[in-house]
Amino acid sequence: MEAKKGTTTVGIVGKDFVVVAADKMASMGDLAADLNIQKVHQIAPHMAITTAGMVGDLQLLTRFLRAKIKRLTIEEGEEPHPRRIAIYLGTILNSTKYFPYLVQLLLAGYKNGPYLASIDAAGGVTDTEPISATGSGSPVAYGVLEAGYKEGITKKKAIELAVQAIEAARIRNTFTGGREPGIDVAVIDKDGVTFLTKEEIAKIKKSLK
Repeated sequence: MEAKKGTTTVGIVGKDFVVVAADKMASMGDLAADLNIQKVHQIAPHMAITTAGMVGDLQLLTRFLRAKIKRLTIEEGEEPHPRRIAIYLGTILNSTKYFPYLVQLLLAGYKNGPYLASIDAAGGVTDTEPISATGSGSPVAYGVLEAGYKEGITKKKAIELAVQAIEAARIRNTFTGGREPGIDVAVIDKDGVTFLTKEEIAKIKKSLK
């Protein structure tokens, strides 16, 4: 029995924000099983997670993380630092690596500054890079990110670059796609997680042509 799989996701860190984006297609083998799936999920007021890989695994992990963050927030009186949640998630994934969650994750957040971590299926946490991409379309996305990213990038430019990277993967990668505009984009900063509307994304895509 085939399981639903999703790709591609990207993350970009700016001075006081993180932008994450993902396409909206889930595949089952050669079938585009879902053209409007959400792969960017808010898990706390100032945290979001993206995934490439098994859709069911992401949905379960998202529920785990929301419950964990809510409990910590109640016990400690404040939202935990996103790095703490990234390490917790890495521990879960490492402890199940012989029967793994088949995912590649980006965890983005803001607490006293922006944070972005890439987490693999074995629980490895990488959080030192200002750009990251996951999924089968990531080689294409990385090419766009590397060419377009500059230190001190503005929020507007970061959003445009994230959309451009996902769009490139949608064109060149078989398993990346989705119904127009085919992209989810979220910005995480001191004010929380903000999702761009379909209209805003469509306008950005039009301006990039």
